[in-house]
Amino acid sequence: MSSRRSTPVPAKKAPKPKRLSTTSFLLEIGSEELPWQVIQPAMMQLAVLMKGFLANHRLSHDRIQTFGTPRRLAVLVEGLAAMQPSTLRETLGPSKAVAFDAQGHPTKAAEGFAKSQGMDVRELETRDTPKGVYLCAVKHENGLPAAQVLTDHLPHLLPQLTFPKTMRWNASGVRYPRPIRWVVALVGAKALSFDFAGVRSGARSWGHRFIVDEKSGEASKGIRIPRPEEYEMTLADYGVVADPVWRRDTLAGQLARLARSVKGRVYQANHEELLEQAVFSLECPNVVCGTFDQAYLAVPHEVLIASMEEHQGFFSVVNRKGELLPRFFAPTNMDMINMELIRVGNERVLAARLADARYFFDEDRKVKLADRVQELRGVVFHKKLGSLYDKTQRIMNLVSDLAEAGGVPEMVASCQRAAFLSKADLVTGMVGEFPTLQGVMGEKYAAHDGESVEVSQAIGEYYRPRTPDDAIPETTVGRFLSLADRLDTLAAFFHAGIVPSGSEDPFGLRRSAFGVIRIVVEAGLNLNVTDVLRRAEGLVVEQGVKAGGHPFAPLRAGSGPPLQQFLEDRLRYYGRIVAGYREDVMDSVLARADDATCNLRDLFLRMDALQAITSRRAFDSLIVGFKRAHRIVEKEAWTDRTVDAKLLTHPTERTLRESVETAGRAVGQALDARDYHGALKQLIGLKSPIDQFFDGVLVNAPELDVRANRLSLLRQVDDLFSAFGDLSQIEVQGQ
Repeated sequence: MSSRRSTPVPAKKAPKPKRLSTTSFLLEIGSEELPWQVIQPAMMQLAVLMKGFLANHRLSHDRIQTFGTPRRLAVLVEGLAAMQPSTLRETLGPSKAVAFDAQGHPTKAAEGFAKSQGMDVRELETRDTPKGVYLCAVKHENGLPAAQVLTDHLPHLLPQLTFPKTMRWNASGVRYPRPIRWVVALVGAKALSFDFAGVRSGARSWGHRFIVDEKSGEASKGIRIPRPEEYEMTLADYGVVADPVWRRDTLAGQLARLARSVKGRVYQANHEELLEQAVFSLECPNVVCGTFDQAYLAVPHEVLIASMEEHQGFFSVVNRKGELLPRFFAPTNMDMINMELIRVGNERVLAARLADARYFFDEDRKVKLADRVQELRGVVFHKKLGSLYDKTQRIMNLVSDLAEAGGVPEMVASCQRAAFLSKADLVTGMVGEFPTLQGVMGEKYAAHDGESVEVSQAIGEYYRPRTPDDAIPETTVGRFLSLADRLDTLAAFFHAGIVPSGSEDPFGLRRSAFGVIRIVVEAGLNLNVTDVLRRAEGLVVEQGVKAGGHPFAPLRAGSGPPLQQFLEDRLRYYGRIVAGYREDVMDSVLARADDATCNLRDLFLRMDALQAITSRRAFDSLIVGFKRAHRIVEKEAWTDRTVDAKLLTHPTERTLRESVETAGRAVGQALDARDYHGALKQLIGLKSPIDQFFDGVLVNAPELDVRANRLSLLRQVDDLFSAFGDLSQIEVQGQ
């Protein structure tokens, strides 16, 4: 018997999905030199706008990359769909009941809808909706080429870029920080043609202004970008580094190498800000090392650093001990074989600046700070709030009260002297030239005048914290002076009705209030802020400042004065951002804030203790039991706290009463000692007695006297918990 081998039939392969054709896209807006501060925010905006634009127009894509230099903003889209996908677009019209009469003939409503859609009534379909059956126009829209979509709609996208300051320079009416000189728009190798700001788009960009083209031997002229993906490489050939990350890495590497070559390191306090400025001020990043006369080191190093930073954008150099070296690193926008001319030019300019600084320093020291205080009468603090001299007088009075309230009456004299001199450096030539040196120069000049170390150092540090990350003042006098200055500012502006509104805060009152919170909390100062604010406002009134009528809506119903609420709100912000506290924890503490004796540090300590105990396993079940008691007495509006021992018939009632009395004494002692962790620990111990009480008895007993007695017992429980805060605000899972 023979057998035949059968040949297997291969299975049919599933058809491969049709791969959509992709391309790349480049958009570049070329202009006169942009301010360095606006470039990075504009890059971020451009990326967001382009992403939304492509999504709205059904154009899929891969990576979106943005570029920015002083003369250009650009966006590169990789893997861009070359064609929109086709789609069905449905538009609902009138309901079927309105669209057809009783005989089934179309009404004017149906005919009008069909006409508006460019269709015949017979082509309309129906759709079931939650409101009934409606007519629907269904249109099949073929996808358009990406190039056509971009050409048609980009002119409407670009004006959506926003900047802090803009200008108009031609009849187009387009607003932009600087005049636009060219626009590049490429899809693949195809240049798009549209008008924006009076400029016709194309494929031609521009290289570095001053770098010579090696091919022609002339300054760089317009250059053609072959394809979007060749954008960076093409610009690099003409002296432009388009990618800010690349520029940053180049500058950082050069700075590190130069620092090693002079056996020093870059001064770090302003390093990041200067590096950011250099990155967005240059197209061809380079750094040269220069020197200055060592004699200038006799001038305070803060002055020399400010001269190099503010006027020139130079990096200062220090040795391993942190001492300033007579050298500087200057970012430059040129890459030449011989950089000597650039170095010499920078040295010459800096020498003139340092000479001016030394002149101011020498001249300022000829007049004592104390003799300059009267000059503050001619310097307006605010047109509604008087002069800086008036502010100085208020601070002197307020800082004395703060020192007394802070338990250091022996420092009143130093605090007053520091307050008297605190603003005097604002009328010196040095601070007039370098406003960022206010306080710094005050300390230098006070020491030169023979003032005490306490007074001089307080003047130097009372502006701190300048930023959220800055340290608070180190000395007690500096802390009280800083508080007095900020609290006076807050009281004066609030009294005049000049308060923050929404995101508007032109006088930095939120920053001042946050500084108050940081100093009080981090320095551990126990102050009755209510008394201080009342005193601060009184000083403003004594000087004749008129009260303003600007409304300030309460932050919380039933809270204290607006300024006190404002500070409590900043305390909440500190707890959220710095300490990471739960919102309900802060709510429970602030809801019980005493309007008569507001102690910000005390409130923070309560938040800290409550936040810590929320992680304990028994806490949630304790809060469940407490909330039950709280809701009962709140619903009954029960205020009687008298408990008759003879009416405590059930063992769980007697146990709860004994536990409440024992815990009450312990909680009171702990609260008096500000041992808030201990107070909460005592409350945790009431979990079992509360649970057993609710399991053992019926609160709404049929006997009226027994019911009243049990409600009074629950009122005692509620009072005990409320002594810490409004714990009914605490959120428990499932409640």
